[in-house]
Amino acid sequence: MSDVATRLDVFKTYKLYVGGKFPRSESGRVYEVTDSKGEWLANAPLGTRKDTRDAVLAARAAVKGWAGTTAYNRGQVLYRVAEMLQGRREQFAAEVALAEGVGPKKAAALVDAAIDRWVWYAGWTDKVAQIAGGANPVAGPFFNLSTPEPTGVVGIVAPQAGYGHSLLGLVSVIAPAIATGNTVVVAAAADAPLPALSLGEVLATSDVPGGVVNIISGRTADIAPTLASHQDVNAVDLTGAIAADGPGAAKALEEAAADTLKRVVRPELDPFAQDWTNVPGTDRLLSFLETKTVWHPMGI
Repeated sequence: MSDVATRLDVFKTYKLYVGGKFPRSESGRVYEVTDSKGEWLANAPLGTRKDTRDAVLAARAAVKGWAGTTAYNRGQVLYRVAEMLQGRREQFAAEVALAEGVGPKKAAALVDAAIDRWVWYAGWTDKVAQIAGGANPVAGPFFNLSTPEPTGVVGIVAPQAGYGHSLLGLVSVIAPAIATGNTVVVAAAADAPLPALSLGEVLATSDVPGGVVNIISGRTADIAPTLASHQDVNAVDLTGAIAADGPGAAKALEEAAADTLKRVVRPELDPFAQDWTNVPGTDRLLSFLETKTVWHPMGI
């Protein structure tokens, strides 16, 4: 008999990311995550309505500090996320390859694009006010200035694997929201949550304050309605809603959001129409901003 014992792999225990910490779901339940061929990959926490409410509470507590951070410093924080993601490039390429059913070369290209997207939005943090605000002409001896301010807490239904990209699509909806000073609660892609949950580990080891980004895995039908109806959520991005649960569910979420006068980013009617590899415009940067206008008398 061999003196060398057979080594057993150490399987990773994935957890939610809420308030800068990694709690297990309050239900104590998990669900199986499989690859594109149906083979078991891992058990992910099955987030509940209670987990979602806890995440909203954490996001609300972080609003004041994050919105009060200078735009320049927010840019530095987003750039730091890109640095940390670059350091774990191989891990994410492997997770994306399994989630999306693509080859190693394509998966690496998607991860590189996600890193570049963090850098792209980092560069916009101290520039977005120049396109969203300005001096307004008025009839009288006054300065009339409009400046953008963050909306607050944003609930996001992440793009789904097979319809978008489990990492690149996720970064493309999170980064613009936090770049402009909002905090977010994200319902990760139910069919491919592992890149999202691993992204939480990157955020935790970056300079992102706890509560700015919160990530919940599980059934979208359990998480999204709580985000849409919660009175402490100021806006919702329903990008992945149709792909996750169909057009009827997306419409119901929009109606629930209307009850509390939330801003809503509607999903594409055709989930295949969204190509996350395209260069992003400024639409998502401007989606979750409010405009404050100030009058001030001119000096003599």
